[in-house]
Order: sequence, then C-alpha cells, then structure tokens
Amino acid sequence: MDNGFKAWGAAIALSFLSTAALALDKVSFATNWLPEAEHGGFYQAVVDGTYARHGLEVRIIPGGPQTNNRLLLASGKVDFYMGANMIQAFAAVEQKVPTLAVAAIFQKDPFVLMSHPNAGYDKFEDLPRATAFIGKDSLVSVYQWLKLAYGFREEKVKPYNFNPAPFIADKNSIQQGYITAEPFEIERQGKFKPNLFLMADYGYDTYSTTIDARRDMIEKNPDLVQRFINASIIGWYNYLYGDNAAANAMIKRENPDMRNDQIAFTIAKMKEYGIVDSDDTLKLGIGAMTQERMKSFFDKMVKAGVVKGNIDYRLAYDLRFINKGVGLDLRPKN
Repeated sequence: MDNGFKAWGAAIALSFLSTAALALDKVSFATNWLPEAEHGGFYQAVVDGTYARHGLEVRIIPGGPQTNNRLLLASGKVDFYMGANMIQAFAAVEQKVPTLAVAAIFQKDPFVLMSHPNAGYDKFEDLPRATAFIGKDSLVSVYQWLKLAYGFREEKVKPYNFNPAPFIADKNSIQQGYITAEPFEIERQGKFKPNLFLMADYGYDTYSTTIDARRDMIEKNPDLVQRFINASIIGWYNYLYGDNAAANAMIKRENPDMRNDQIAFTIAKMKEYGIVDSDDTLKLGIGAMTQERMKSFFDKMVKAGVVKGNIDYRLAYDLRFINKGVGLDLRPKN
C-alpha cells in the first residue's frame, strides 16, 4: 500500500509539473546584437527561472551584423524586440509602423565620445576641435544634436568602421563608442585609458535598450506584456546585484567570442555610470519612462532636424506597464 501510494503521488506530481510546463506562454524576444552583458538581465531571467515563475517560456533571438530583427517585430514574427533608442520609436510613428516602447532598461544611452588623455582634449569643451571618428548612424542622429548644442562640425568627421586603430594612432582625434564596449578595446589594444564623455550626462536624454511591442499585442494581451516586463525588470536587478554566473555562461555559449574580462568591464561600467539603475529608477524601478523625458528628447531631436516635428511623439511609447516599483526590494540597501 505504501509503495503504491508513493507511486500514485509521484504520478500526480509529474502530472502537475507537466500541466504547469504546458501552461507557460511561449514568448519570443529579439535583440539587436549578438549576446553580450548589455543583454544580461534578459538572460538572467531565463536561467534563474524568473520568466517561468511569471508563466513565460522565453526564447531570446540574437541579432547581429547581418540581421534586422526589428522587422520581425513589425511583421508579427516575434513578440518583443530590444530597441536601441527613442529615435527608432519616433520613426515608427512617422512611418505608421504599429510598434512602440513599453519599457526602457537603459536610463542612459551608452553612447560615448573618447579622447586621448593629456593631449589637449581632457575637457568636453575641447572635443569640437578634434578629428572625430563617427559612424554613419551616429552622424545622422546624435552628432546632429552635438552640432546644434555644442558646436561640433561635420568637416571634422572621419568614418568610424568599428576599428579603433585610427583613433589610437591619432592623439588629436576623438572616437564614438558605447561606454560598455569600445573603451575596453582601447585599453586592451592602445594600452591607455581614454577620457570618457557620456553624452547622456551632457543632455542627450534618450532612453535606450527599450522593450518594444506591437500595438495589437498590447491591446489584446496586456497581461502577457506586463508579465514579460515585470520578469525582465527582476532579471535585471538580479543580474546587476545578484549571482549572474549562469547568465554569463549562457551569453558565452551563444556568443563564443565574448570574454570574461569584457563581461566584467561592461557590468562595472553599467553600474559606475548608472546606465540601468539611476535617477527615476531609484523610486520607480528599472524600466522607468516619463512623459517629461520623452518630450525633452523629442524637442531636441526636432530642433536638430533628426525627426519631424509634426508627428505625435506620444504614440511612440506606453507608460502603463512600468513605474510601479517592481524589483525595488532587490536593490542592495547600502
């Protein structure tokens, strides 16, 4: 009787587990680049079971140089997408693409300008004099704002092709990058620590690493959207402040070129500069967005000629799923 009862109990338990597994909503989330620590909170929520505890089975679809995962969201082939910044969301409104930002994981865009130390470019006001290695996408966005706000000039621009060698060789130059990435390569290859100027600290107040969704999903299944956002937020708290070893291992499995020292550098810079957790998130929680920030950035981009002023920028985002203090208890008290 006892063995039979145990067997019956085990069968019931397995049945419940199977039912629970089947009950998970399958969700696809496409990123905009290869797996890296800048995506760490999403991988954390996969490996530590946070998504599962929110009733989700999440498949992360990496981006890369030969992919355009944003199109997958617009066409309905993925459920969520990791947007780069709000310029993309404003463009979606202009082009009548039914996607919008529903959370902002990065409170500060990681775009940075770097200069050589002790070469006459140690202050931000020195930078417009330097030769500037700037990529095509940045030239038509953040650099247009820099021209208007700080007097940078396009005749100083040389193309940046993701090779730091020209900048390393020219002490009278500056180079763009992400504060979580390119400075690491400059230190490794150039054997010096560059001066770092994070544009977010000089007024470039876009959100970055947004979670984007289609308008029809938001309207038809707001509960799923809320659960995905909540779980992602918790994943980011745990990645920044908890044990992230399993998430980093998953990142390295999916991107074998990713190094331990690069991951450690990225996490350190995200914390040092408050990329994820700063300002509004201290009260509202990771993922926060506000009307005031959106209007501020939109007005700057209109003045700089980056976006058209006749669009309703408020259609580019939805605030109903964030600013609820989710995960605040996971931040260290000291």
